[in-house]
Amino acid sequence: MKVLVAYVSRTGNTKKVAEAIFQAIQVEKEIKELEALDGLEGYDLCFVGFPVEAYGPAQPAKVFLEKHAAGKDIALFITHAAPEDGELLPQWLEACRASAVGANIVGLFNCQGELSEEIAEFMKSSGDPQWAAWAEHRPATLGQPDAKRLKRARVFARNIMKKYSV
Repeated sequence: MKVLVAYVSRTGNTKKVAEAIFQAIQVEKEIKELEALDGLEGYDLCFVGFPVEAYGPAQPAKVFLEKHAAGKDIALFITHAAPEDGELLPQWLEACRASAVGANIVGLFNCQGELSEEIAEFMKSSGDPQWAAWAEHRPATLGQPDAKRLKRARVFARNIMKKYSV
């Protein structure tokens, strides 16, 4: 069995989760940035990760998944600055899931990441009152994903791998 861990990371949050997932996989594996891939051929299982941007998947991940996900076993891992119990989070995650058109989604992991100062400043000056309010919660995101969330990512990966009896 050959497993790919592929990701888009803007600020390092998703990369940390990708590395935690990669660490937990005990079969032939590769880890790559999504932009370095031409497709998903040759892999039995693909973990694909990206941040939520503008209420859905980061654009490079959305385009890649729409083009290459069909017929593949894919486990999604998603980072965001929202609390994991945020009321809008389920619809954002569903938009992420929907971008993997025709894929067999074998699991979905999400966790909070740190909202960068640069993005928080952009949100504050966007003119969108909801974005500005969310940006004010940046201090609560500092240090995320923390060790507890990265441990949950490793457990997620091990649980997905158990489905493949490896």
